[in-house]
Amino acid sequence: MLDLFGQSDEARIGEIATRYAASRSEAGPDPERRFRDLLQALPAAIYTTDAEGRITFFNHACIDFAGRTPKIGEMWCVTWKLYLPDGTPLPHDECPMAIALKQNRPVRDAEAIAERPDGSRICFMPYPTPLRDERGRLVGAVNMLVDITARKQAEERMVLLTSEVDHRANNLLAVAQAMLRLTKADSAEEFQAAFQGRLSALANVQRLFSASRWTGANLKTIVEEELRPYASRDGERIRIAGDDVQLPATLAQSIAVAVHELATNAAKYGSLSTPSGKLEIRWRTDDAGPLVLHWSESGGPGVNAPPTRKGFGVGAVDGIVRTLRGRVTRQWRSEGLLCELSFPQIVA
Repeated sequence: MLDLFGQSDEARIGEIATRYAASRSEAGPDPERRFRDLLQALPAAIYTTDAEGRITFFNHACIDFAGRTPKIGEMWCVTWKLYLPDGTPLPHDECPMAIALKQNRPVRDAEAIAERPDGSRICFMPYPTPLRDERGRLVGAVNMLVDITARKQAEERMVLLTSEVDHRANNLLAVAQAMLRLTKADSAEEFQAAFQGRLSALANVQRLFSASRWTGANLKTIVEEELRPYASRDGERIRIAGDDVQLPATLAQSIAVAVHELATNAAKYGSLSTPSGKLEIRWRTDDAGPLVLHWSESGGPGVNAPPTRKGFGVGAVDGIVRTLRGRVTRQWRSEGLLCELSFPQIVA
């Protein structure tokens, strides 16, 4: 029994060529017929030609591979159309099988693209190997076509993922540098606490991205995570209302930092700095309209004028306006800060 499994592609095709040549030299038709029956049972597309390149045999897998039924006597290859990996058309008389026969040598490490009559395409590696008789004369060739489409798609996804990781890393470093530059404090301890909190907000978003396989992050989850440390047991101090909205990475990251800073300021100077203070954050959106997020504080110390120093929190929200073409309004009311963020469209 011919054991073709557990071997490399090149080892398989070498074994096939050896057995096929041996079967032709044996007396009687049965050995060759048994070998052809074996080839028919294999899942790989395998065919043979004579010394001039005319197809003499193809197995059933060739039909599935080529998307058509080849004809005995056709030249060079069972496929309908061929292309090089860069998309350049490849004439059949220049295909790897033609080269193997014309130069009387195996062809290895080649890649090509086969197009079926229905327009679908397969990336594959051919393994054309000359067949010789007992005197060493060329009598034909055998070829195995290995579908590598899935591998190529995986490689493309890896390239895209690498590029995305590089982009996100650069973006994350830029945000961290901005936080470092804008974080102000009167002592090293205060600086460490403020900077660590902002980094924690970024880390939470990155965790959400990872959990969603980098498709985005849920707005409600971002808000709940950032406000969890300030919530009361009865759930009355902080009210969160809004539908589930999946945010793209850039917007999610910006909103997470902005919400963190708004919450930090509220805990220091606003409604969250007193036991009686309350916070309501809600948002609305629809398919055609903008995303509008409302931040409303009440019950805390009165704030009737904007702060004299523009810190990172204000800069973070303003940065959203600049980079995402959103709109931000603030009102420093006697009952507390009211902030509204509006974004023209949301694409996750």
